[in-house]
Amino acid sequence: MNKNELVASVAEKASLTKAQAAEAVDAVLDGITGTLASGGDVRLVGFGNFVVANRKATTARNPQTGATINVPASRAPRFKPGKALKDAVNS
Repeated sequence: MNKNELVASVAEKASLTKAQAAEAVDAVLDGITGTLASGGDVRLVGFGNFVVANRKATTARNPQTGATINVPASRAPRFKPGKALKDAVNS
C-alpha cells in the first residue's frame, strides 16, 4: 500500500473527502516525525511503538578499495510492532 492508497482507505472508512483524508494522514505522519526528531517516542497501544535508536560510531571497510572508513554515531527511527498487530499479521 502506498500513501495514495492509504489516503483512499482513510477517506472511505472515515467518510471523508480524499483531500480531508490526505490532510489527516499528513498530520499524523508530521506528528510522528516531529516527536521522533525531538527524541521522543510514539506509543500506539495495540499497534506498536515508534522509537529512536542511537547507533554508536564504528569503522567499516570499503569493499572496492579495502580502505577503512569511520562511520559517525547517528540516531535512527525504529518500529516495534505491538501484540495485536503481530497477531493480526499471523492469523
